[in-house]
Amino acid sequence: MKEKKRIVLLGSTGSIGTQTLDVMERYPDRFEAAALTCGRNIALFREQLAKYRPAFAVCERKSDADMLAAEFPGIGFSWGEEGLIRAASGDWSDKASGSVKPADLVVNALMGMRGLAPTYAAIQADMEIALANKETLVAGGNVIMKAAADKGIEILPIDSEHSAIFQCLTGNRDKKISRILLTASGGPFRGWTRDQLESVTPEMALKHPNWTMGRKITIDSASMMNKGLEMIEARWLFDVPMDKITVLVHPQSIVHSAVEFEDTSVLAQLGIPDMRVPISVALGYPDRLALELPKLDLFSLKNGLTFEEPDPGVFQCLAIAKDAAARGGNRPVIMNAANEILVEAFLEKKVGFLDIPRIIIEMIEKLGSDDEPDLAAIFESDALARAKTTEMI
Repeated sequence: MKEKKRIVLLGSTGSIGTQTLDVMERYPDRFEAAALTCGRNIALFREQLAKYRPAFAVCERKSDADMLAAEFPGIGFSWGEEGLIRAASGDWSDKASGSVKPADLVVNALMGMRGLAPTYAAIQADMEIALANKETLVAGGNVIMKAAADKGIEILPIDSEHSAIFQCLTGNRDKKISRILLTASGGPFRGWTRDQLESVTPEMALKHPNWTMGRKITIDSASMMNKGLEMIEARWLFDVPMDKITVLVHPQSIVHSAVEFEDTSVLAQLGIPDMRVPISVALGYPDRLALELPKLDLFSLKNGLTFEEPDPGVFQCLAIAKDAAARGGNRPVIMNAANEILVEAFLEKKVGFLDIPRIIIEMIEKLGSDDEPDLAAIFESDALARAKTTEMI
């Protein structure tokens, strides 16, 4: 019998986090929770701590960490960014300084820029990583991938699209890629005109037709910024230039992405739209885990599988992301920071849906530079962009 794989789960109370625990729970002989972290959903976190009994736990606020530490004396607690870095690097156990690591895999399911520093810390601590945090590579792709290469660490993607590409490339890493075909559902506003988008409300944007996700990523899907971020992620994960990444709007969400090779062959990964599948691929790698989920019934697809070209004139965020990545420097950092602030402002009804791309463009033009930032400069650009975007709102 294999030893249990010890998992550090950053963001255990979010959508990806809870589904990761669901997959782990199906295989109690294969996985155990070594460390869990949460933001402010303390009620759910308390249930998780009681159920999974990790060795280490992290809360966003010190007051919550102190309260839970009194309730769970057998668990070590920390809080804030320092706690996330400690969790990701295994810095809670005396094993961390010896030959035996306290965990085998860090699953980064954090939202936003909070995920970048813990990912870097995990790499420096020689921890394997399964990544669901887009901002790690959007803002810090060059730094993160260089550090991972130096340490010989392979980053396992959890996003359904990048997991699909990863699966298509398994056994084909030495083959030359012609294109990556990145699929998009099109979100709730597929086929809409720019004029129609003027009247979009948060309630409308949160109604995704296929996937159940967190609020921020659901808004990003509606604006197609999500797909722009994923293009940048794919560029770094698979070392493919931006002009070899093509976005296809695929409303059925059955083809999760595909790879076209130089001989014109196309390998695609198909499946039901359920995030537990790509999560299980990352957790079980190199094995595949059996899941008790509905099977993909191809005979039931009476209307077939369709693909459309996205309209960047309507969904400007897609074009913004491509341009920011192509121009490089700190522009992807600024774009990502401004988008995070604007999505939250849109959810609070402080800005309109089309204000999101408009203000992002303005921030990039005001603050963008051609310098390739190191980790410290990335965080400086991020903080400046957030402050300036907040001022503009």
